[in-house]
Order: sequence, then structure tokens, then C-alpha cells
Amino acid sequence: MGVDAPTADFAAPSSQELAAAALDDVPVLTERLLAAIFTDNPEWTDYAPVPRADLREACGRYLSRVLEVLGGQVPGPDGDDVAAEIGRHRAEQGVPLEVMLRTFRLGGRIVWEALVERASARGVGPDAVIEAATAMWTVVDGLSSTLSTSYRSTELEQLRRDDQRRHALVEDLLGGRAQDDAFRRRAAEQLDLPLAGSYLVVVAAHGADGRAALRGPQTALGAGGIRSVWQARADTLVGVIALEQRAPATVLERLRPLTRGRAGASPAVAGLAQVGLAHQLALTALGTVPDTAVELVSLPDRLPEALLVASPELRRRLVQDTLGPVLARPPKERDMLLATLTAWLAAECSAGDAAHRLYCHRNTVLNRLQRISALVGRPLTGRRAYVELSLALSALDPPEPVTP
Repeated sequence: MGVDAPTADFAAPSSQELAAAALDDVPVLTERLLAAIFTDNPEWTDYAPVPRADLREACGRYLSRVLEVLGGQVPGPDGDDVAAEIGRHRAEQGVPLEVMLRTFRLGGRIVWEALVERASARGVGPDAVIEAATAMWTVVDGLSSTLSTSYRSTELEQLRRDDQRRHALVEDLLGGRAQDDAFRRRAAEQLDLPLAGSYLVVVAAHGADGRAALRGPQTALGAGGIRSVWQARADTLVGVIALEQRAPATVLERLRPLTRGRAGASPAVAGLAQVGLAHQLALTALGTVPDTAVELVSLPDRLPEALLVASPELRRRLVQDTLGPVLARPPKERDMLLATLTAWLAAECSAGDAAHRLYCHRNTVLNRLQRISALVGRPLTGRRAYVELSLALSALDPPEPVTP
């Protein structure tokens, strides 16, 4: 592995000779480094995930590489494969980077002490010793830099893989796979969600600009101690929220100030096994919100609208059969009649209260209601008429306010 001529620009021949001779001492130096790791500020040491044999072998390889680079036997230290492999391996084991950098510094100190011992024994002059010190710490700094780069690259790759696994896990959860007990337990553990207890699912649509209809929901809920996971999809942002004894209304009140578009929430469901069902119900609730609205709605508050959304053909027939003649009128008259009907139904069929809402006379309201009745060909009173008219209006986008 050696070469005839030195390849390291930063090491003088005398320091190279010292380093090459010290390679014979690597087994002893390795034991010194292991002792230093666990006695010099041991509270900084976290090698619990690393078997002792693994640690000993890596320490020996590192010390050898310092001496090999310093002795001109291999190029370096930047991009060194030994330091890169140690950084990769320790990142996978979960050893903190600070622990590794400390170990490299301790190894540098032990190499320096060994060089001083050999220099003293061979009568090497002070200039050579000083030059060896400068070269040695340059090598340690370069190897530490390579270690850090490799460690952080491995961490980023692990995060990417973790994100991919988490994304797949949440997709399976939303797809109803939590009916399986083993999957349910794994999802609860890996997503930090309770296995039992009630859940709420929220679906927020993306706007035309690509932004979700909710701003930072996980952070806002987390600030209140509410656990949740959120998944960005092609057209929506989906949240799975653990209620943990909270009322759904309490959670939704925290989310409503964050709303900047259309969003829908499911009713509370029992446990992770029903999250798939809750997702479908939240999508149904979202479907009841007009495209231009800025609103977070809950399915229990939108059941009539949800019934219509669930059956588009019945929705079309209901609107046409109930309000078709009104909708066929010129826009100004159509909007005025729809606004009057909406106000009258909201006022529990009180013409006086409706007139107050519309800022017009009671007789004006009565005249408009007669006009609607004549157009649709049936009276507007009675339970069936009330239900059909209310559902038909719910199936339309809310009419614009009309000034009488």
C-alpha cells in the first residue's frame, strides 16, 4: 500500500517517517482511544447502539488512516473513504455527530502523543515536531469534515426514506387498511397516534395557487397538545386528528382561523380502524362547500347537502323538478325570487321576518312567494314543500344578495 515518494504536500519527510513508524503502534493506540472515549467527559459519549467490537475496529481504522495520510501512504484527507464509511455507518446506527467529532479529536490527540514519543526517542528536532503537529491536525480536520459530510448525507437519505414510508403508511390508513390489527398497531406506533379513542379527519382543498385551504394546521394543533398527522396530496391536504377526550367542535375552532379556502371535516369515529371511513365522510363534507367559499364545515352540520352531493343525478332532478321554472326566469327576476325564498325559509316561513331580512315590505314578500308558487305550480306551505324547497336551495350555490 506504500509508495516510494511522499504524496502529501503538508507533511515533511521527517514527520512522514514518524507517522509510518507509528503505524506499528495502532493496536496499542486503539486501546488508548477506547479508554479516552469512555473516561474523558463520558457524559458526552453515546455509543450505546454500537457493539464494542465494531467501535474498536472503527477506531483502529481511523487511527491507521490518520497515520497513513500523514505518512504520505495514501492521498487525503478530503473525501477519504474510511472517514466517509464511518460517518455513514454511525448515522445509520443513530450515534450523534458530535460524539463522532469528539472521537476524531481524541484520536488526533492520541496520535500526536505517539508522534511526540517517537520523536523524543529518535532525537527529532523541534522544527520537525512542530511541522508534524501542524500536518497532523490538518489531517484530523480534513477527515472530520469528510465524516460530517457523509454523516449528514446519510441522515438526509434516511429522512427521505422515512418520509416515503410515512407517506405510504398514511395513504394506507386513509384507504382503510387499519381494519387489520397488525397494521393498526404499526401505524399507531410509527405515526405517534393513540391506538384507541376517537378520531377526526379533515380534508382541505388546494386553491388555484396550489396552497392548501388550511395554514399550518399541525403546528397550531400541536401547540394545544393535540396530536395529528397531515398528508399533502395532489388536490388536498388531509389531516388525521386524535381527539383524546376532546369534542370535535373544540378542534375545529382551532382550525377555523387558519382557513383560507374550502375544507370539510368528518364526524368523530371510534379508533384508527375507522379512519378510512372518516376520510370518505370528510371528502363528502368538502363537496358541500361552494368552490368560491372560504369555510371549514363539519359533516354533521351539512347532512342534507351531503345527501345531495352523494347523488349528483338525484340532486339535478330535485333542483329541476322543484325550482326549474324559477331558474328559467331572466337573471334579475330569478335571483330576486331565490333570495326571497331563501330568506322566507330561514325565517321559518314568516313573511314579516323575511321582509325584515330583505329590507322590504311584508306584502312584497307575499307577492314574490305567490309568483314562485305560480311558477312551480304548487303551494309552498306544508312539510313536504318545506323539505323539498330547502334541499333544492341547498343544492344551489348560495344566491347573491338582491337589493329590492
